Amino acid sequence: MAALTIEATKSTPYIHLDDDKHLLAIRGESYPENAAGFYAPVFQWLDGYLASASNEIKMNLQIIYFNSSSSKVLLDIFDRLEEVAGRGVPVTINWLYHKENDMSLEYGEEFKEEMRQVAFNLIEYSD
Repeated sequence: MAALTIEATKSTPYIHLDDDKHLLAIRGESYPENAAGFYAPVFQWLDGYLASASNEIKMNLQIIYFNSSSSKVLLDIFDRLEEVAGRGVPVTINWLYHKENDMSLEYGEEFKEEMRQVAFNLIEYSD
């Protein structure tokens, strides 16, 4: 399976999904006009990858801003990762937030509360 890379735009994040390294990364801002359409290739890749995943999976999220439809997308991604973790595959999500971005920290805390099988880390960074 080939890695998937989507370059960032003004309203969409940089996405890199690497099956060889078992690393999923999303960073930037996410407020696409059509979130379902933008994230469709991500879900297609994820579904293919997660169907046979057996190695530890790590996801790094460094999202500065996202809208409500992107929030739903993130929850859908987290649901898929929870399902895989429930099969015994170790999954870690690292939510990176800037020390001055209180909203990002709050959203990370809310997402963390939803996780039962996945290790969800809140990681502060500064410039």
